[in-house]
Amino acid sequence: MILAVDTSLGTAVALIDDDGTRLSDASAADPLRHAEVIGELLVRALDAPGSGPIDHAVAGMGPGPFTGLRIGIATARTFALGRGIPVVPVPSHFAAALTAVEHHAVTGPFAIVTDARRREVAITVFDGTDADGIPHVITDTVLVARVDADEHLQGIRRIDVETLSGVDLARVGARALAAGRTLAGTEPIYLRQPDVTVPGAPKKVGS
Repeated sequence: MILAVDTSLGTAVALIDDDGTRLSDASAADPLRHAEVIGELLVRALDAPGSGPIDHAVAGMGPGPFTGLRIGIATARTFALGRGIPVVPVPSHFAAALTAVEHHAVTGPFAIVTDARRREVAITVFDGTDADGIPHVITDTVLVARVDADEHLQGIRRIDVETLSGVDLARVGARALAAGRTLAGTEPIYLRQPDVTVPGAPKKVGS
């Protein structure tokens, strides 16, 4: 069984069994209250009837804002540490791409577009799924000014996403595990530096 957690947009927590069947799915669309809701959503997801031992935790790695994104990743890592199970990092746009392909029958190249704030959007271009059932990336994620997004895409179908499916994030993670593939590194996909910086050393005061 696999638990998935994502806070790249709203907050999504889901649980699937070993064949990808949805056992539970709890989410909140608010993009600012991750810390307030994630505990309750986690409890709701884990209360699924018939759920048994969880073998992996999938963490949505973004792209997303610094503050919100790290809450979901920290939750997945803390849960995994407490259970002694591995964390599977998955780019969050892969979940939206799987939803587009398998639930909305999108064919041909398409772009997943999410709000990156500061009048910018994050864009990843996909084309169907590969032999492992994982969304096939044809253009890596980039940050683009919102007003320039359509020009950047040059006619590629655009899918604006405001919420992600935790179930589909878990399914991408499960397929990556089955294929022995790593889809993301351990560092979150921020695309820009966080606003908060570590202060420099204090200036020395002359005697």
